[in-house]
Amino acid sequence: MTAIRAFTSIALALTLAACGGRVVPVGTGQAPVVAPPRGTAPRPTPARQPITSGRSFDGRIQPAVPMAAAPVVANPAATTAATAGVLAGPPLDTLPITDAQAEATRQAFLASCPGLMRRVDASGLTRGTDWQPACAAAASVPRGGARGFLLAHFETVQVGDGKAFATGYYEPEIAASRDRRPGYAVPIYARPTDLIDVDLGKFSDTLKGRKIRGRVAGSNLIPYYDRAAIDGGVLDGKAPVLAWGADEAAVFFLQIQGSGRLRLPDGGIMRVGYDTQNGRDYTGIGALMKARGLLQPGQTSMQGIVAWLRTHPDEGRAIMQENKSFVFFRELDTPPVGAMGYVVNGGVSVAADVKYVPLGAPVFLSMDRQDASGLWVAQDTGGAIKGSNRFDTYWGAGPVAEATAGGMAARGTAFLLLPVGTLARMQGNRFSLPSGLDAPAQP
Repeated sequence: MTAIRAFTSIALALTLAACGGRVVPVGTGQAPVVAPPRGTAPRPTPARQPITSGRSFDGRIQPAVPMAAAPVVANPAATTAATAGVLAGPPLDTLPITDAQAEATRQAFLASCPGLMRRVDASGLTRGTDWQPACAAAASVPRGGARGFLLAHFETVQVGDGKAFATGYYEPEIAASRDRRPGYAVPIYARPTDLIDVDLGKFSDTLKGRKIRGRVAGSNLIPYYDRAAIDGGVLDGKAPVLAWGADEAAVFFLQIQGSGRLRLPDGGIMRVGYDTQNGRDYTGIGALMKARGLLQPGQTSMQGIVAWLRTHPDEGRAIMQENKSFVFFRELDTPPVGAMGYVVNGGVSVAADVKYVPLGAPVFLSMDRQDASGLWVAQDTGGAIKGSNRFDTYWGAGPVAEATAGGMAARGTAFLLLPVGTLARMQGNRFSLPSGLDAPAQP
């Protein structure tokens, strides 16, 4: 599911640069069943009971004043939250958390607990056992007790300078057909049969955590075909076609978002989600279009860029092909799932960089936009969501979600919610930088 950088003056460029495809496990498309701790009543799975966010958003920008981050000197050499340094955030009971947001956070956190306790935390902040008390307690919170649950089990921390930047993604709906017919000619591919995944960590300890994708040519592993080659038909006979889209730009944006709904000619809906990617680097075309002066005032929305691509089909195709990354899909029988393998929920789930945020952890964002502010749960990643305090907020499906995600470019301050006692343990192990001025912490 998928969904960056310095060109902050236009929201769409940010959106296009932000969502380089969601990373979800290859599997059946089923959301994992959440097993509650022993002795507790089972809860509905997220796939059957979408979480109500308690967040009010209507696509209009409502300014807000973000909280100030504690002043620190950023460590430019940091590669994880532990090396960026953490320090205590504000007391949790001083943050403006509504009961509805607290309950939505509790539910999403509970759904994430199996993965949260099982995964190795690449951020260096927590261990799986750290989350056990909060996960056990989350399953038996009485009605109206979610805020109290958070206060009892979590503390806030600021990672690095705490300066947050958030974009948005959503579940688009596009016209498509399961079979090729007049008006439906853009292939939406499943995983190619010749695409190879390579875990480099199996070859060298120095490459742990690094993966590449490619294809075999003779006795060599070489890069997989890029977007231009795929558009040229090189995958004929190599990749199943799940469906045929009616609009090239719409299918391109479907890849950027990483999942979506296909509106079929008979009115039915087919859901597709990210399966894998061709291994090529992602390039946000919004930045290219802005730099080349192709976007006029009033065109810097997602709708404006799509309109330009459709009005200039040949030039638009060439620009889209400058993004060599290409996403392959699988059919889903659930709503979209995130990188943890669990269903993501609009206004609740957020994508983050696993090197700075433990997946499954709650996050409080205090931003210059009201709709982006409040509690979120990190349940997803994005191909270009990289670095400290970088987030991509998920808004669900529909016109309001599209308008909100497409125009999202919020700045402010982020605080992670970690199990009580985490900061003290890290300080004892010399993991943190309470002053923000010390040398990089050593794990």
